Amino acid sequence: MERIEGMLGPEDNKSRTLSPYVTGTSVLGIKYRDGVLMAADMGGSYGSTLRYKNVERVKPVGKHTLVGASGEISDFQEIMRYLDELILYDNMWDDDNSLGPKEIHNYLTRVMYNRRNKFDPLWNSLVICGVKNGKKYLGTVSMLGVHFEDDHIATGFGNHLARPILRAEHSNDMSFEDAVKLLEKCMLVLLYRDRSAINKLQISNITAEGVTISQPYSLKTFWGLSAFKDPTKGAQGSW
Repeated sequence: MERIEGMLGPEDNKSRTLSPYVTGTSVLGIKYRDGVLMAADMGGSYGSTLRYKNVERVKPVGKHTLVGASGEISDFQEIMRYLDELILYDNMWDDDNSLGPKEIHNYLTRVMYNRRNKFDPLWNSLVICGVKNGKKYLGTVSMLGVHFEDDHIATGFGNHLARPILRAEHSNDMSFEDAVKLLEKCMLVLLYRDRSAINKLQISNITAEGVTISQPYSLKTFWGLSAFKDPTKGAQGSW
């Protein structure tokens, strides 16, 4: 954390996240026939150093929702504290009703936009998915409060490298097995091209029956391509 001095009025003695310290990279989410899948690796980068390799960046919220996060890990922990309080308050009503993914998405949109307006952003891009009353939901919100819903979503590098694959190959009527294969294909592309990605991921599944988060596992890789063997070939002035 860094300090802002003398530029935010009565609150200028507060510490704020001016730049992220420990961060996670892309989160992917897609709808399929029976529910919604979300994938994220477990890396936490301290700057450009892959410092932590066991960071869970997808969490269940209430009965119907999953939330995944790219960006600053400590800010995601703060967001989860907000959500824990929200779910506890909702459960205290004991009215046989519970917050769904759309309500959680709306709440997080207001939180992110409010913090951005205070020049105190939560440095995350969030993916929110779930199933309630038979309806599948998938949405995202950025650190600025920009939000939307879609049939497939990717944050971070995935927004550039994975979404073209998802646009070409995704279908809402995919089977669970085909949806997992598509996510693994996208995660493999990100592993090859994103320096912050690691080969240890989890895939989370939410359906009308509930939430399942896989154990961490690795993908089979191949590094024998000539471009990997001599990455500086033809690069003038390289080391």
